[in-house]
Amino acid sequence: METAGSVTGLSRTERKERERAKILQQEEQRKAFKLVSKILKKTEADWTKEDVAMLQQSEGVVQELKQRKTKRETLKRKLEEVFDDPEELKLKVKQLATAIRKAKHPVVYTGAGISTAASIPDYRGPSGVWTLLQKGRSVSVSDLSEAEPTLTHMCIMKLHENKLVQHVVSQNCDGLHLRSGLPRSALSELHGNMYIEVCTGCSPAREGIRLFDVTERTALHRHGTGRRCPKCGGELRDTIVHFGERGTLEQPLNWKGAAEAAEKADLILCLGSSLKVLKKYACLWCMNRAPSKRPELYIVNLQWTPKDDLAVLKIHGKCDDVLKLLMEELNIEIPAYDKSKDPIFTLSTPLRPDEEDSHSRKLITPPEGLEVCSQEVVHDSGGASVSGGWFGRGYSKGRKKKR
Repeated sequence: METAGSVTGLSRTERKERERAKILQQEEQRKAFKLVSKILKKTEADWTKEDVAMLQQSEGVVQELKQRKTKRETLKRKLEEVFDDPEELKLKVKQLATAIRKAKHPVVYTGAGISTAASIPDYRGPSGVWTLLQKGRSVSVSDLSEAEPTLTHMCIMKLHENKLVQHVVSQNCDGLHLRSGLPRSALSELHGNMYIEVCTGCSPAREGIRLFDVTERTALHRHGTGRRCPKCGGELRDTIVHFGERGTLEQPLNWKGAAEAAEKADLILCLGSSLKVLKKYACLWCMNRAPSKRPELYIVNLQWTPKDDLAVLKIHGKCDDVLKLLMEELNIEIPAYDKSKDPIFTLSTPLRPDEEDSHSRKLITPPEGLEVCSQEVVHDSGGASVSGGWFGRGYSKGRKKKR
């Protein structure tokens, strides 16, 4: 066995010879993989004697290629959309309705799948953002200001109104839960809200809700919106939590509300979420409890999720279709979205005259005759500009460390 000392003691010529031998070995492996792969694509009846001999000599390569094929097929199956037939769908929704009636503290987790009906793309569906990018295709940019709450958003709001949903934990940044009329106290927007910008320099934190997407100039680790706080003059920032970031804002993320809801929950209904991100948030699944004491899990999704095996029931259907049937079972009328009652118009903070040209995004226009009022929101975070949310660290502290 060679030691590090013996390797470093080699002459330059010997080291080059070793590197050359290594490159040649890798090239031979690539050729073997290519040849064996070509053979395995044939039917056994078409194998020649040379093919059989090659496969026998390359058992390790054959095994590796078979494992890769199995992995690809498994991944492909997980990405496929599956639909329950109409009768099975009705039976499953009836079972879900019974469970919701019995539940004392039902909680809803939502993902991008509930907003596709508003022409907002999801991430992992057949036409999702990540799916298209992995295929090397471009992603069309839609004007999110034209999106309105879907039937699913309105159903969730009504279920909360009827005390059949206690809290909503959302991964979506589109603000549609807020615009549906769902109270902010019952909502945790874990990845932020595209209409909200905040000043973390003020104590307590100061928030402004706008009638346009504030993320025009922002990106990963770059959250300044280009506007300033009217009170302290500090830089305003968006509330979006990108992949690779940790959300530390108290609001609108509301991790405290999400964790408390999960702790009390006896039923969790997951709507339109792949759960690939949510599964990593241990506090939302009460994994410290014995399995028999964890909340009953119901999942509505067309694709596989990593929580399927733990679910009491998996419903393969579009969120709007499932929620429509659910409301019929519960005998609750589905409210239509009424733009004149959209809370964003009463919660919004108008731009100052010198800020009118600070963005180029389209405004959400109020219905004719509706007067837009301004309401300044200040979140009391116990004396600190940001109390730290789930991760226990304020945004300003995180920024200083980064610098």
